[in-house]
Amino acid sequence: MRIEGVRVGHAEDVKGITGCTVVLLPPGTRGGVEVRGGAPGTRETDLLDPVNLVEEVHAFVLAGGSAFGLAASTGVMRFLEESGVGFDTGLARIPIVPAGVIYDLGIGDPSARPDEEMGYRACRQASEELARQGNVGAGMGATVGKILGYQFCTKGGLGTAFFEGKDLKVFALAVVNAFGDVVDEDGSSRAGGRDAGGGFLSTERVMREAAGEKPFPVPGTNTTLAVVVSNARLSKTDVNWVAQRGHHGLARAISPSHTKLDGDLVFAAATGEVEASADLVGAVGASLLAEAVRNAVRHAESVAGVPAARDIIRG
Repeated sequence: MRIEGVRVGHAEDVKGITGCTVVLLPPGTRGGVEVRGGAPGTRETDLLDPVNLVEEVHAFVLAGGSAFGLAASTGVMRFLEESGVGFDTGLARIPIVPAGVIYDLGIGDPSARPDEEMGYRACRQASEELARQGNVGAGMGATVGKILGYQFCTKGGLGTAFFEGKDLKVFALAVVNAFGDVVDEDGSSRAGGRDAGGGFLSTERVMREAAGEKPFPVPGTNTTLAVVVSNARLSKTDVNWVAQRGHHGLARAISPSHTKLDGDLVFAAATGEVEASADLVGAVGASLLAEAVRNAVRHAESVAGVPAARDIIRG
């Protein structure tokens, strides 16, 4: 399962329970982004706007550590510069490395954060094997369902999904650290907030019943980060369209999604190998992201007293 030239790398601090993930992209790749959560932590996303100059993107970085984790991008830039990759300004090549972060300081060591060296290490470990899932990379300290606090949440993680048609290939990756619950196609909870008995509750129902009486978690402590990469030949405008459609997939698998407490964003990239419509790539990407979100919690493992969905007995 691979797209020519696309490599994914992960690095983790197992004791600190944090990490980062890098998606390295081949030359000529066009990028886009759509941010819909109310509490984002990002770097270089403005460059992906179709009205701006740079057409090419070289990597995406997803990291824990909240805003501190943006430092991992510096290591990715160093790796790419050493490899001769970047936007040629005549005097230097500047790697274009947009990044997004999650807040994962609540279950591990809050002083352990992805840094330049971790970002560099993730690049060194990158490969065309795209399927690692669960407690890896930026998903190491991810959690979901925090409406009643960390003591009643479930382990989140990193998930992937892949589509291969006759010519078109689409890869999706999601780091799931949501305020809300991860739900199946029928709306039932796959992972999320838990009640005093240890079973899953409905975050949306708790919100309705509270009717503003209970304070919710601090804004910015939740976020789902996602990437959709295809081998399609798309304009920069169309790649941003694909990123917008990706949020439909997040909304199918997370309830509620895109809250003011989340920093949800979707990066998209197109490597330019085959002809395909933006609508097709966007529709496939949305479906894959819903699958990737569910895979993230399916493959997650319990850590630091936070149970994974696989370890919770359902009634």
